[in-house]
Amino acid sequence: MAGAFVGYGECAGRWTARAAAGRDRRPRRAPGRRAAEGRVRRRGAPPLDTHTGTVESFNIPCGATQEAKCPPCAMRNKQLRKAQCREGWHLEAEPVAEPHPSTDDQKWLIEFRADVQAKRDEAERNGEEVTDWDEAIAGIDAEINAAGMRGNVLGGRSTPKRSRSTRRRQDAPDLPKRAKQDTTLGRTFIASDGKVYRPSLFVTLTLPSYGRVRNGVPVDPTTYDYARAARDALHFSKLVDRFVQNLRRVAGYDVQYFASVEPQKRLAPHLHMAIRGTMPRAEVKAIAAATYHQVWWPSVDEVRFDGDHLPLWAPRAEQAEPYPDGQTGDYLDPATGELLPTWDQALDQLDTDETAEPLHMVRFGAQADVQGVLAGSPDADQCLIYLSKYLTKNLGDPLDAKDIGDHARRDHVTRMVEALRYEPCSPTCANWLRYGIQPKGAKAGMLPGRCKGKAHKAEHLGYAGRRVLVSRKWSNKTLREHKQDRRAWVLDMLGLPDDTVTDPHRYVWRPVSSKDPNRTPLAKRLLREVANRRRTRARLIELQARADGRPIEDLSAIETREAA
Repeated sequence: MAGAFVGYGECAGRWTARAAAGRDRRPRRAPGRRAAEGRVRRRGAPPLDTHTGTVESFNIPCGATQEAKCPPCAMRNKQLRKAQCREGWHLEAEPVAEPHPSTDDQKWLIEFRADVQAKRDEAERNGEEVTDWDEAIAGIDAEINAAGMRGNVLGGRSTPKRSRSTRRRQDAPDLPKRAKQDTTLGRTFIASDGKVYRPSLFVTLTLPSYGRVRNGVPVDPTTYDYARAARDALHFSKLVDRFVQNLRRVAGYDVQYFASVEPQKRLAPHLHMAIRGTMPRAEVKAIAAATYHQVWWPSVDEVRFDGDHLPLWAPRAEQAEPYPDGQTGDYLDPATGELLPTWDQALDQLDTDETAEPLHMVRFGAQADVQGVLAGSPDADQCLIYLSKYLTKNLGDPLDAKDIGDHARRDHVTRMVEALRYEPCSPTCANWLRYGIQPKGAKAGMLPGRCKGKAHKAEHLGYAGRRVLVSRKWSNKTLREHKQDRRAWVLDMLGLPDDTVTDPHRYVWRPVSSKDPNRTPLAKRLLREVANRRRTRARLIELQARADGRPIEDLSAIETREAA
């Protein structure tokens, strides 16, 4: 815990909130500006106390996870992730996964939703227009999800799911399937002295080779397969999902994991995964070798539109109800005026083609490292370091200080970004227009090569998925609950009361305008935060010294004045 308080760097973004109908909405976090190392980035947000009528300014962390945006918040998030991984990795008892009790607001929303649904159904039976009712229901469903409830009120999928044959490829080995036991814990082993061990696993998986590299840079860029590297990065998250599915089928129990996706020096994503419980290493490697993901998207072999010859947008006729696909127009062939096929039409054509091949197939490389780890061992601590080593870095950032300014590496990044430029990153990607297909939910102004998806950006290099993957029964706590545990520990160590407000609607939060004359200047807020952090750290050092039986060092002038 004390490690989280080393250094004085602090950061905060701003909170925005709005109140309506006597009920406060959940605050939404907006990103702050770039912060320099060791500095404080704060934007106050004065909440109105509805019980006392007083207003007080607070500084709220921005919550950035990348040190390029905010080093203090990124380091804090990294420490939280390490605590989350450590707490769930070597559990010896089943985590109790019980849902939180429903709040009064959640119950009221469900009851209100049921009443509106009944009135909507009655209006439909009477032959009345139900468009307004459907809009009201959509708004209530959004409120229900914002209140913390997951899923769909009616259950099931809102649109039918496309299915493909689940028959395995002939070039992929078959995997055994064991009967699944209702447990998340692995096997135990008893030593000759009677001591019981419950080992876990640490797995590292990489993508295949695309050409010879030296110090993370291709030896011959002309033969390096940038196209395959780009597509593998785009669909790496799906490959990881397949691996977890195969792992659970073979393991015979509900495998729980904590994984992080990090960059390699060659700019390819790779996976570190902590797994609770153990399996034979050869079996885990066989699962990785047999795992693959096929991308069933339309072909992109033929470039139909390029340069100045691009599809034209044609608005559709206005109508009372929105079109089923949600579009307000279509893209046309500029030469013939023919409508380009929509995304659903392109998939329908792909489904009817019995000779169709997947656009791409991604697999893991031959290198797979599987290690057994015991709780509390030095190996476990080292694995935690590996899991969180580059969590604060973007996939395109230099991993070593010596790589900064390296022209060969910079050129490697440029070529990778160029390879991703026209690759479709998702069904909604504007690059589909290049190949004569309208993206899903097409809008006016879309241009091939200018997709705004983060997969095309240099800091992501194709991978647009989550950097940290945690199974639901890992530690039986959310990241927010881990943060509350750390806060409670600090308050207990400092001897301060936990004044957490139990009424979620007591405060109405509002952002502080930069033109507010009562706003505290930034320089003063910086000094206050540094002083508060110095006092907190000094108190923690004192408590640690007393616990270890060491002499307490003299406090600085600030702490001495506070004590006086």
